Formats: sequence, structure tokens, C-alpha cells
Amino acid sequence: MSVEAHFIKAVAFDFGNVICFSPPEGQWEKIAAMAGLPLHTLDELDRQYRGDLLDRGTLDTKGYYKFILEQAGVFPGDEALQKIAQADSDGWKEINPGTEALMQEIQQAGFKLGILSNMPHDFLAWGRTHIEVFRNADVGIFSCELGLIKPESGIYGALITALGCKAEEVVFFDDLKDNIDKAVDLGIHGFIWKDPETARKDLRSVHVIT
Repeated sequence: MSVEAHFIKAVAFDFGNVICFSPPEGQWEKIAAMAGLPLHTLDELDRQYRGDLLDRGTLDTKGYYKFILEQAGVFPGDEALQKIAQADSDGWKEINPGTEALMQEIQQAGFKLGILSNMPHDFLAWGRTHIEVFRNADVGIFSCELGLIKPESGIYGALITALGCKAEEVVFFDDLKDNIDKAVDLGIHGFIWKDPETARKDLRSVHVIT
């Protein structure tokens, strides 16, 4: 479908693996070792519980690890839990300068800039102080504040409402296919994120940048 330039009014980005780089190699193995669990066990627990308990805002990162490790029969002390939680958060703190430059360019071209991300309360609080694009974005929609997570329809609706746009006037980038599939189902122009260079090509295809 051809998209005329004046139909697009806003571009939104996921945070993890999009605005920031993926956690450094070995970070998840480091957390598993700190927790005293096999990597595959920690991975299974995290896949099962992270969305509903951490991203939805039910628990902070420290409380989340306390819960999932207890499911595996591991009961770390408070100091150990704090170090594990810190290691998790630290894995998401390196911002991709290419994405940051692209976001600035989009905003300077007159488009609204949004962030739509699954994110826990404590990382969000840190990010609002330390991550410049959080402060510069026109709209930030974060799962922990709404009790909604991608790919639930309501969180996309919150983004569209906050941007003051119709779904077809919004472009959204996310690294996960399920999240993009839901965005497209709702009428948003969704693209699976690969890197800033590919995103530029995607944006040219909808006439956002030249």
C-alpha cells in the first residue's frame, strides 16, 4: 500500500534492542551464575514470568528475581538480589547512537516522536533521568505505568491516543514480530527493527525521510 507523506504524523520506537543495544554477550550467563541456576532454568523462568510480573509493573526488578528464584528453590539474600537486579538493568543501558540520531532527525523533520516499550518501574525511573531520548520524545508509553504489555491491543491504543493520531498515521519499529504483527492488525505501519540503516529505508518507503 502506498503511503502519502501527509498521512504519516508520528514515528514510535521500542526500547530494548532498538533504542538500546542488546545486553552484552555473556550478561545472561552472568546473571544465571549469580543466581546459582543453570542458564536454561533461568531462561525458562524468565520467559514464563517477565511479562506479567516485571513488565506489567506488578513487581520491581529485585522483587521479580526474588519471586522467580524462589520458584526454583533458590532463596538469595537481599544483597545478592540487589546485585542480580542491577546486572539485569545494566544490560539495557547502552544506547544505540544510530537510533538516537535517527530519532532526532525524525523529530526535526516535524514528525511526532514516540516510545512504546515493555519496561519495569525501576528501569523507567532511571531512564527518565539518564536517557536523553526519554526526555526528548513527545510521547512515552511504558507497560509498567498502564499495567498493559505488548502485544496487547490496549497499549497500542494508548500510544495512538497520546500521539493524537489515527493508527494509519503512525509508524512503529519493534524487534519482535508478534509486536509488529499486532501493530499492523490495528492499522499502524509496523516494521521489524534490524538496524538504523534498514529503518531509514523503511521510513523512506513511507515518505518520512528522504
